[in-house]
This record gives sequence, structure tokens and C-alpha cells, in this order.
Amino acid sequence: MFKTLSTLIAGVNARSEDRVRDAFAIELIDQKIREAETSLKAAKATLASLIQRQRSEERQRDSLKTRIKDMMGRAQDALDSDRDDLAAEAASAIAQMENELTIRNETCNRLDQKVIRLRNSIESGHRRIIDLKQGAIQARAIRREQAIQSKLNSTIGHTSSTQEAEELIQRVMGRDDPFEQSEILREIDRDLGHETLTDRMADSGFGPATRTTADDVLARLKKSKKSA
Repeated sequence: MFKTLSTLIAGVNARSEDRVRDAFAIELIDQKIREAETSLKAAKATLASLIQRQRSEERQRDSLKTRIKDMMGRAQDALDSDRDDLAAEAASAIAQMENELTIRNETCNRLDQKVIRLRNSIESGHRRIIDLKQGAIQARAIRREQAIQSKLNSTIGHTSSTQEAEELIQRVMGRDDPFEQSEILREIDRDLGHETLTDRMADSGFGPATRTTADDVLARLKKSKKSA
């Protein structure tokens, strides 16, 4: 029971979070870009510090190599002069410097690798930020298009004013045209006038009969009676 409720609550929270992310997508993108730029700036500072240390180690290593070379020459001169005691002291100093040189070489190699990895990481981060900025431009363009379309739909496609206007148009189109109706009435009046005149003239014996009269019916009845 409690597990089910927890799952439902988690689902509701996830949907709410998705709605918030959708509503503030552009703002979130901008925030992520700012965070990425801050991280990139810090990485560049770290790289600069690392390169400074790398160069310092290289200078000390090169100086140590020069000292070793100088001491080797002096030790050789001491041996040539049969000063084995001084040659022995020089050999001891050379051994210490060579051990130090080994450590400094290892340090320089490690720093070289770190600089290479960090430089690659910075270049990759820089390219990603460029891609993010381009994506943000596209997202803003799409959001503006969506806003325009939404406003267009709300003001034209689904407003009560639009629906009312459509209903009025249908009502107007459904009504009888008063001008056409007047014309029809005039035609009816003309026809009635013509029929009345024709009937009067037929009743007066001018032209064929246009309608059946009571005398016609009575004549037919008398004729039928005689035939019977």
C-alpha cells in the first residue's frame, strides 16, 4: 500500500518537474550554459597554473642537467690531476643530482600528461558550449514560433468572438434575401394581373375559356342525363 502511494507520488512529482522544465526550458538552457562557462573558466585557470608549474619544473630540470654536466667535467679534471679525493666528492654530488634529475623527469612527464588531458578537456568543453549556444538560438526561435502560433490559434481559431461571427454569418446566409423576395412578389402580382385580364376576356367570348364555370358543369350534367 505504502509502496504504491510512494510510486504514485513519485510519478506526480516527475510529471510536475517535467512541466516546469518544459515551461522554463530556455531559462534552464541559459543556466546550464552559464554553469558550463564557469566550469570552463575554472578549468582554464587550472590549466594556466599547471603550465606554470610545468615550465618551472622544466627550468629546474634543465638547470640540473647543466650542473651535472659541469660537475662531470670538473670530476674528470680532478681525476686527470690525480685528485681522487675531489673526484670522489664530485662523483657523490653527481649521483645526488642524477637521482634528483630522475625525479624531476618523472614529474615533468606527469605534468605533460596532465596538461594534455586538461587541454583536450577544455577544447571539448569549449566546443560543447558553442553547440549549446547554437541550440539555445534554435530553441528560442522555435519557442517564438510556438508562441506566435498559439496566439494566432487563441485569437482566430478558438475565441468566442470568432465563433459568434461564424454563427452570425450562418444566420445571415440562412435568411431569405429580401430583395429576391420582393422580386418574387412582384412577379406573382404580374402573373395574377395577367391571369385576371385573360379570364375576363375569355368570359366575354374573346378566345378560349381559361377556367371551368358553373354553366360548364351544369351543361355536362344535362348531357350525361340525355345520354342515359
